[in-house]
Amino acid sequence: MNETLRIIRSRRSIRDFTDEQIGKKELDWIVEAGLYAPSHKGVQNLHHTVIQSKEMRQKVDDWIVDEVERSGDESVRKIVRRGSNSVFRNAPTVVIVSSEQNDRFGIVNAAAATENMLIAAESLGIGSCWIGILEMLAASPRIREYAKVLMLPEGYVPQFGINLGYKASSAPEAPERKPNLVSYI
Repeated sequence: MNETLRIIRSRRSIRDFTDEQIGKKELDWIVEAGLYAPSHKGVQNLHHTVIQSKEMRQKVDDWIVDEVERSGDESVRKIVRRGSNSVFRNAPTVVIVSSEQNDRFGIVNAAAATENMLIAAESLGIGSCWIGILEMLAASPRIREYAKVLMLPEGYVPQFGINLGYKASSAPEAPERKPNLVSYI
């Protein structure tokens, strides 16, 4: 098995990080991997917001928790509560992947960029976790306020987040894959 396939098979969501900030060089490589993701018709219309400030991470975390509480959706509330009312846990770095609000393929492009960054992080020995609940901000009536603070281009909304940091413990083993998920025709 080649190295890329080994990394894809071994990557797991990490939710427990050390306090040490990841290196600038490694962070740049991870973000660059997102920039090289495929996009519909090659539009390259994503925006990445890198947050390393503890205060800003907490502010965005508070926004998300507030939007979740306002939503009244108990299943989403359970997801947030599972993290002790913290979406970002103790990750020292968060990357928010945003797309144009009216781009029907924006979420697909954002997903491709997010996955590239997750794999890049794993290849560098950096833990990561895909955070899908940022969509709560995009759906909020306060999205313009959030977008301004996150320095998003006009008309962009957050799609996903990525928690990044050095792993505080080893990654769990991958569970066996479910059978009968592939059909060859």
